[in-house]
Amino acid sequence: MRTLLVSAVALIDPDGRVLLARRPEGKSMAGLWEFPGGKVEPGETPEAALIRELHEELGIDTWASCLAPLTFASHAYDDFHLLMPLFACRKWQGMLQSREGQELAWVRPKDLRSYPMPPADVPLIPILRDWL
Repeated sequence: MRTLLVSAVALIDPDGRVLLARRPEGKSMAGLWEFPGGKVEPGETPEAALIRELHEELGIDTWASCLAPLTFASHAYDDFHLLMPLFACRKWQGMLQSREGQELAWVRPKDLRSYPMPPADVPLIPILRDWL
């Protein structure tokens, strides 16, 4: 089984809410909510992948120094194994916008379980909730 490295981020606003993005129709796991991020390309670090993905998907810019490693997910799906570091980020520039048609929601940590998420993301919720 191949291992897929995906980098994700908990963007945290000044009110302590976390940004979730809803996977759009046509993608696998469409309709589920997730932490923003994406695949780490060959030769790319997880931090560089997040910086690139945040710019491409949400129109914001951040820096590696603003990405604090928080935890990670390791989950076996039917056809691949997902390894996903989760970073926390409180500082970025630009106006957040949905560039790929995904719905966005700012969610209080205590309410994260109300949003259906991919199986790999679910174990991250209590860690994030306790950290915030």
